[in-house]
Amino acid sequence: MTGYLFRRIPTAVIVLFAASLLIFAVLRLIPGGPEAALAGSDATPEDLAAIRHDLGLDRGFFVQYAAWIGSVLTLDFGTSYQVGGSIGDLVSFGLTNTLVLTSAAAVFAVALGLALSLAATIRPSTWLNTLLTGVNAVAIALPTFVVGIVLIFLFGVRWRLLPAGGTPPNGLTDDLWITAQYLALPAFTLGLPAGAMLARFLTEALQSELTQPYAVTAIATGASRRDVVLKHALRNALPSTITAFGLIVGALLGGAVLVESIFGWPGLGLLTEEGISARDYPLVQVLVLLSVTVFVLIQLAADIVHAWLDPRIRLAGAA
Repeated sequence: MTGYLFRRIPTAVIVLFAASLLIFAVLRLIPGGPEAALAGSDATPEDLAAIRHDLGLDRGFFVQYAAWIGSVLTLDFGTSYQVGGSIGDLVSFGLTNTLVLTSAAAVFAVALGLALSLAATIRPSTWLNTLLTGVNAVAIALPTFVVGIVLIFLFGVRWRLLPAGGTPPNGLTDDLWITAQYLALPAFTLGLPAGAMLARFLTEALQSELTQPYAVTAIATGASRRDVVLKHALRNALPSTITAFGLIVGALLGGAVLVESIFGWPGLGLLTEEGISARDYPLVQVLVLLSVTVFVLIQLAADIVHAWLDPRIRLAGAA
C-alpha cells in the first residue's frame, strides 16, 4: 500500500500545481478587472492605474503567481476586495456549511443508490426493474433547479411542512432536528441525481458479478440469490463503485453552487457566485482552487480504498 501511495501522491500534487496555474491565468484573461469594479464607471485611466499598482496587478504574471501561491501555501489567503473581510474567514464559514450540505446529500445518495440497486438485483422481476429504471431516468434527467423549485413550492409554500430556504436561526448545532428540517430539501435536491447514478453503477457491477462462476455455482447449489448478493457479490462490486462514487462526490460539490443559490444556503457555492458577480478575483481563485483540491483529495481517497479492496490495483507496477 505504501508503494501505491508513493505513486499516486506525486500525480495529485502535479494536478494541483497545474490547476492553480490555470485558475490564476484564466481569471486574468477575463475582460475588465478588479480595478474597474473597485473604481466604478467614472474612474479615469490614472485612477485605474493607481489601483492596479496598489493591488500589485502591474507586476509580471509569474511574479504575481509566485506571490499568490506562496501566500496560499502558508494559508494566508489575503483580503476580499468586494465582499469584504478575510478570505480565510469567509472560506472557513462557507466550507463548513457546504460540507454539511454535501455530506447530507452524499448520505442520502448512498442510501438511495443501495436501496434501488439491491432491490433491482435481489428481486429481478420485470415490473420492478421497469419501475426502477424509470425512477433512475427521471432522477438523472430532471434539472436540479427544476427539482429545487418544485420542492420549495410544494413543501415550503403550499403545504408549509419544511423551511423553503436559509439556515437554522440559532446555528447548525443548536437543535439537530431543526437543522435536519432545513437540510431536507437542499440535500434531497442535490443528492437525487447522485443516488440515481450510483444505483446505475452498482446495479451493473452486481449483475456482472452474478455472471461469474462462483456466483453461478453458488446459486446452482441452492444458495439464495439474496445471500450471494449480500455476502459475496456486493463486496466484489464495491471497488469500481467506489471509484465512481468519488466522481459523484466531485459532482456534488459542483452542483452545490446551484443548489445553495436556490435555497439561500450560505456555503462556498453562494460565496463563489457573489465573488464572480463582484469580480472579486482573490476570493474566486481561492474558492476554485479549494474546489479542485477537495476533488483531488476525494479521488485520491477513492483510489486508496479501491486499492485496499482490490489487491491487483495496489500490486500493479510494484514488481
